[in-house]
Amino acid sequence: MPTHNPRVNVVLEPSLYSTLCQLAKKAGVSLSLFSRDLIKDALEIREDMYWQEVAQEREKTLSKKNAVSHKEIWMK
Repeated sequence: MPTHNPRVNVVLEPSLYSTLCQLAKKAGVSLSLFSRDLIKDALEIREDMYWQEVAQEREKTLSKKNAVSHKEIWMK
């Protein structure tokens, strides 16, 4: 079936390819679908790590005196 979605070709070590095939088979999905989902998960993890770094940097400049409580925010 033709698709309009972009494609990616990846070269894997034999052991990694074998593991990927086994996991896809166990999940009952195609190798392509399983790989796509793994990439999506990895991107979400990377995004979480980025926002964690941003939060840690912002926390360094947090002024307790000027901070607004959770309750105050949601009461507005």
